[in-house]
Amino acid sequence: MAQEQSTSATVVVHPVGHVVGGRDEVRDDEWGDVESVVRLDAEAFGPEALAGLDAFSHLEVVYHFDRVRPDAVQTGARHPRGNTEWPLVGIFAQRGKNRPNRLGVSRCRLIRTDGLDLHVRGLDAVDGTPVLDIKPYMAEFGPQGPTTQPAWADEIMSRYY
Repeated sequence: MAQEQSTSATVVVHPVGHVVGGRDEVRDDEWGDVESVVRLDAEAFGPEALAGLDAFSHLEVVYHFDRVRPDAVQTGARHPRGNTEWPLVGIFAQRGKNRPNRLGVSRCRLIRTDGLDLHVRGLDAVDGTPVLDIKPYMAEFGPQGPTTQPAWADEIMSRYY
């Protein structure tokens, strides 16, 4: 059977839930000990949507950087975090929040599930952030083989978690 291909240039997504608690201000570093809750939308989901998720230690959470103004989005190259000691790199060569579509992806530890609440640690999204999708982290979806990254990325990440 042939797959139908979308011809639409518009993609519409609806939050599956929101981040509750944790930090309420946007800050770049020290997310490792931050505990928060991803609360599913009770009008769209029941607890069965989370059945079996508690067997996983980590989640991948896709969310919307809703506090980034559309006019602050960057599409070209910039110095990560505005630090001119780091190289000028394209927006797709970094994980900054001022990116096209303002999408964030984070891996975090699942502490426990409770009804429609996912208690997590290390999710780098602030209170009220719209959550677009939640996936269990499976090791097989991680990188296959060795990974590399530039020294400036090592420096940024040394304080991130």
